[in-house]
Amino acid sequence: MSGRLPVTRALVSVWDKTGVVELCRRLAGAGVELVSSGGTADALEADGLPVIRVAEVTGAPEMLGGRVKTLHPMIHGALLADLDDPAHRDDLENRGIEPIQLVISNLYPFAATVADPEVTVAAAIEKIDIGGPTMVRAAAKNHAHVAVVTSPRQYDEVADAVEAGGLTLEQRRDLARAAFFATAGYDAAIVAWMNRDQDLPSEMVLPFELYDGLRYGENPHQPAAVYRLSGRAPWWATAEYLQGKAMSFNNYADAEAAWSLVSAIEGPAAVVVKHTNPCGVGTGDTAAAAFEAAWDCDPLSAFGGIVAVNRVVDESTAALIARNFTEVVIAPGFDQDARDLLAAKASLRLIVATAPAGRDLDLRRLEDGMLAQTRDSIVEEEWRVVTKAQPSSDQMRDLRLAWVVAAHTKSNAVVVVTDGAAVGVGAGDQSRVGAAERAVVKAGKRAEGGVAASDAFFPFRDGFDVLADAGVRVVVQPGGSKRDDEVIAAADERNVAMVFTGHRHFRH
Repeated sequence: MSGRLPVTRALVSVWDKTGVVELCRRLAGAGVELVSSGGTADALEADGLPVIRVAEVTGAPEMLGGRVKTLHPMIHGALLADLDDPAHRDDLENRGIEPIQLVISNLYPFAATVADPEVTVAAAIEKIDIGGPTMVRAAAKNHAHVAVVTSPRQYDEVADAVEAGGLTLEQRRDLARAAFFATAGYDAAIVAWMNRDQDLPSEMVLPFELYDGLRYGENPHQPAAVYRLSGRAPWWATAEYLQGKAMSFNNYADAEAAWSLVSAIEGPAAVVVKHTNPCGVGTGDTAAAAFEAAWDCDPLSAFGGIVAVNRVVDESTAALIARNFTEVVIAPGFDQDARDLLAAKASLRLIVATAPAGRDLDLRRLEDGMLAQTRDSIVEEEWRVVTKAQPSSDQMRDLRLAWVVAAHTKSNAVVVVTDGAAVGVGAGDQSRVGAAERAVVKAGKRAEGGVAASDAFFPFRDGFDVLADAGVRVVVQPGGSKRDDEVIAAADERNVAMVFTGHRHFRH
């Protein structure tokens, strides 16, 4: 036996009518009887296809403005009957119910409706589908005897199978799994909307779907994949991948860090990231100048890094990139001359991306649990100079860049900036003194006359003294230590300007 389920009767009720007429033409051509309602039936009849209206099957007209159409034993008996059970077959025969072997349904566009900031509660409620999910779940539960189709992407495969004699059990299981995921995602969107006024909702349902399989994870012995939150369009999933090898687990992680940072900088900027930390950040009048400054911050660490540029990459920028080994370059665009030049590096991944939305919660896994917080944001409203020395306007410009870079660097973080470039990044140190020492070692003589940012307060003056000893002239930090007065006194003693922000930017 082929194991195929022949299809003689199909129930068709869709909101998104993309491709449904073409599908039903093929089904009708294969001898399938079409049962439909509402706008779907109208579309099929307009194409000349024979349709049996749901109301003819149920003997009950639609009611409550269309809220009740398919919620009837004549429909759900046809979907839920276990045809291997004689009692079920008797029930069907006694009630005059004809089995349905195929359901084609997609749901009211609830997520798209509530994405409109002007949507009313009444309009949102009307887009909560009831009959559709009920029908889909019934068919999916009974996939031993019914196939369920929930996406136009499945139409060709299903039509081919029907024309070949029916759907296999494996196909029906795959369709059922997709159907249950579709209804789960639909309910998750409703829960999220019901919790829309809560920054940290009392319940979260997060339906992730496979975006791509990866060769391996952080290490070769770890199987891995990348998943996308259903119904969302993150920058990395909507990006255009122009060339290069497939993205790896580490590429995705570093690309997220690089693109997030460079998108937070005003004016032409470039960043180089390794292991999710910036090892070079540069600004300039052009993308080429910004990239050159970023690479020169720490060329040793930049080797093999991920590059992000917040301006279109032109030929001159591409020529500088091509001199070095990088794995990924992300930008809002690449002109044709740049693409032609970089095409010689066949393995180099070129990605055209839009700015990250940054609207989702920041989530961190725990064992059988999760930490959740709102996304970190950088504000300057509370900045105040706390020393006798005052920073110049140029120093304030560099200070803002240092603060943004520090906020995007693993804690403890200290960043030294000179002339619009992060020449020293002390990342992920267990002590603030260690982070400061690392930053000034990276910066070398370039720290002289520069500025520095610390992502959290100095608990003692020793971390500040490391920066002052290297020649740093302005320091920005959150403040809030019990010894702030001692640190401020140390800055006054050394004629170094100090700015308090009032906000810490730990990153773990």
